[in-house]
Amino acid sequence: MIATSDFRKGAKIEYKGEPCEIVDFQHVKMGRGGAVVRTKLKSLRTGNVLEDTFRSGEKFGTPPLEEKEMQYLYVQDGMHYFMDMETYEQIPLTDAQLGEVKKFIKENMTVKILYYKGAPMTVEAPMFVELKVVDTEPAFRGDTASGSSKPAKLESGAVVKVPFHIEVGDTLRIDTRTSEYIEKVK
Repeated sequence: MIATSDFRKGAKIEYKGEPCEIVDFQHVKMGRGGAVVRTKLKSLRTGNVLEDTFRSGEKFGTPPLEEKEMQYLYVQDGMHYFMDMETYEQIPLTDAQLGEVKKFIKENMTVKILYYKGAPMTVEAPMFVELKVVDTEPAFRGDTASGSSKPAKLESGAVVKVPFHIEVGDTLRIDTRTSEYIEKVK
């Protein structure tokens, strides 16, 4: 059981019979009444974000989630195929099930897939991925590292802001949580 005092971003609870992830929360002390906790919950099944308020001290169950490491194989007809590293079983997932993660995964990459009651729910990419730049504007003489940036398209299809010195063919380390450029990989 998870009490409202144990809420953390990223914690998973079962709310109204559905597995949810806490996106944001705020403890609020009212003038006369007891404290309440305002939360934003993301449904792991549908991806919808809902807001709700709970009384302080309320308790929730933890969903029976299972995490499996799987390898991303390929995409065909809008379905993304993953292979279980232990059983070699392949499962197809839709674009909706992948969500924003599909911008950062490429073939043969290992990802974590969360299962809820035997059904795959969401895909978690590694925190940092290394991807090649396939398209960006060329750097010009006089461009400086003054904090300016330009868009760069990566091999996975994601577009991120990068410094002016980045060129086509460079490999970059990207933070998948914020979609931000971290560094150029040698």
